[in-house]
Amino acid sequence: MPPGVAGVDEAGRGPLAGPVYAAAVILDPQRPLQGLRDSKQLSEAAREQLAGQIRASALAWSVAWADSEEIDALNILQATFLAMRRAVLGLGYRPQQVLVDGNRLPPLLGLCDSARAVVRGDATVPAISAASILAKCARDQLLQGLDLIYPGYGLAQHKGYPTAAHLAALREHGPLPLHRLSFAPVRALVR
Repeated sequence: MPPGVAGVDEAGRGPLAGPVYAAAVILDPQRPLQGLRDSKQLSEAAREQLAGQIRASALAWSVAWADSEEIDALNILQATFLAMRRAVLGLGYRPQQVLVDGNRLPPLLGLCDSARAVVRGDATVPAISAASILAKCARDQLLQGLDLIYPGYGLAQHKGYPTAAHLAALREHGPLPLHRLSFAPVRALVR
C-alpha cells in the first residue's frame, strides 16, 4: 500500500453500551507487518501485540469515538461515520486516499483526495485490518476500565454486547449513563 493511503474501520456498532470507536491507519510500506487481519479473527493477546506493532511502525494512526449520547442523537450509522471522520482528522495530515471497511462511506469531503468503501476490507486490506485492530483494542480497554467503575454489569467480559448476562444485569440494575437509550433492549427498560 503506498504512503498516504489510510485504512479506516470501526468497533462497537452492535453493543448496548459504550461508544463506537473508529481508527485510521497509514501503514509504512517499508515496514510491513505480519499477521494483520480482521480483529474479530484474532485472539485478544494477538490483537494487543499487533496493536503495539501498528502504533510503533505506522506512518500515522488515530483512534476516535462517538459516545452513547451522540449515538442516541444521531443513530448508530451516523455516529459511526462521525467517529470515522474524527479518526481521519486525527491523522494530522490529509491522506491521498481513504479506504473504509464496508459498503458505505462517511462524509470525508475535504479530508482526503479520494475515498472508497471496501466490502470485507478488514480481511483483505492491511491498512483497514490495522485500523480494525486499533479500534477494537481501544474500545475493549475502555470497557475493561468501565467495568471497575460499574461492577455488576460484566462489561469487561461482554464489552457491552447484548449477551444474556448483560441483559440480566440491565434488568436487575437498570441502564447506566453509558448505555445507548435508543437501542431497543435498553429503551424497553427505560419506559
